[in-house]
Amino acid sequence: MDQLIQHLVNTLILGGTYALLGIGLTLIFGIMNVVNFTHGALYTVGAYLMYLAVAALGLNFFLALPVAILGGLLFGAAIEVLLLRPFRGSDIDTTMLVMIGAGIALQSGTLWIFGGVAKAIPSPFPEVPLQVGPVSVSWLRLFVLGAALGLIGLTYALINRTKLGLAMRAAFQDSDTAALMGVNVRLIYTATFALGSSLAAAAGALLGPVYVVFPQMGGLAELKAFAIVILGGLGNVTGAAIGGFILALAEELGAGYVSSGYRDAMGFLIIIAVLLYKPTGLFAKAERIG
Repeated sequence: MDQLIQHLVNTLILGGTYALLGIGLTLIFGIMNVVNFTHGALYTVGAYLMYLAVAALGLNFFLALPVAILGGLLFGAAIEVLLLRPFRGSDIDTTMLVMIGAGIALQSGTLWIFGGVAKAIPSPFPEVPLQVGPVSVSWLRLFVLGAALGLIGLTYALINRTKLGLAMRAAFQDSDTAALMGVNVRLIYTATFALGSSLAAAAGALLGPVYVVFPQMGGLAELKAFAIVILGGLGNVTGAAIGGFILALAEELGAGYVSSGYRDAMGFLIIIAVLLYKPTGLFAKAERIG
């Protein structure tokens, strides 16, 4: 029982960052109909921006996090304006090739700038973990959980409680009608891609200090983001958040009770089952963003 409780706590911490990845991807995929193959690279960019701010520039750890998120937002806006906007209206194959190329370029850029040696991000938290009964949790991981839940809450509020969110949901349902009603669809697309990119960067910035930072770290994260979107249902932000925690739970229980070597495999086995029996996703609802 003690081991199970520890795994459940670990699930909460990991699931928060997975949810950020999934929400960012489902927003872009749902509103823009773009398969974003730069999502993992932007996750890596967020981690490196966190490293650069803390280790290289000496910025306060807590101030470095919003800097990394802002950097991801700006990267995302630049990708949409420079690469996606000129190809709007093109077939999906062309857009996919552009995004694959952009993802490779971002990964190669981080490798060229920072080298292939893994980097560690200094943490201001004590190394002695918090001990509550049989459960042991590091203070850094608690901060990661709190920050992830806060960002998920802010994203949900933005989508469901603001005019920008209303415009995003209108563009998802029918972009042509939204444009006729006065919605600047071009601006909404840029804002959507920037928001999704900033969430990917936030996940990288939060997990970077927990593990290490290296140029290829986004590859597996991108696969997991797609898996979460499949679990939650296309365009369902709540489903993406829940899907992130489901994937984290599968990985934790698989690593704890089967083998640590099968951590990633257990999550993808769930994805295969979902695709076989409910391909629209566990929480799919017709025409939904939010």
